[in-house]
Amino acid sequence: MSAKVTMESIKKLRKKTGIGIQDCKEALEKSEGDFDKAVEFLRKKGILKAQKRAGRDTENGYIGSYVHNGQIGVLVELVCETDFVSRNEKFQSLARELAIHIAASAPNYLSREDVPKDVLKKEKEIVIDKLGKQEKKPKEILDKIAEGQMEKFYEDFCLLDQVYVRDEKKKIRDLINEAVAAYGEKIEIRRFVRMILGEEE
Repeated sequence: MSAKVTMESIKKLRKKTGIGIQDCKEALEKSEGDFDKAVEFLRKKGILKAQKRAGRDTENGYIGSYVHNGQIGVLVELVCETDFVSRNEKFQSLARELAIHIAASAPNYLSREDVPKDVLKKEKEIVIDKLGKQEKKPKEILDKIAEGQMEKFYEDFCLLDQVYVRDEKKKIRDLINEAVAAYGEKIEIRRFVRMILGEEE
């Protein structure tokens, strides 16, 4: 390792790009320690993609699994930017914890953005109908009250909005945000599947 290429500079480049240590080391050596030239080297070599989704790629990750008494099975895909994080035991443990939560809480959707519009419309109509029978208020007021009560729907059926089964002070979204803060890179739940023995799709 040359005087211009230090382990600190390699780690800095790795954190910025999510590229492996050896490739970062080579890029810095070829660029004589120049950080910007090293990034350009990686880009030209095709290792670093010019365009990244939301500024970050999440091409690595871990599939957490959990089977409850042979009756309920869950798979959840937790993704991150680097293989370094995906191999971390705590990251893998988080994926398993998410699978356990999903087994217990049975979410229908990953986030509130994934709920079909027709489902939201129907749920809101049900809430407004109930409110209308209980409170004699203008429709505009009932609509606003219904919007507030829809939060309960999201907490029941959207994974990220659900209260974590092991800690009622946290939501699943909080667990993901804590992981992002801990590892310093983008982490997200990409998808999940929950199966019950004998249940048809």
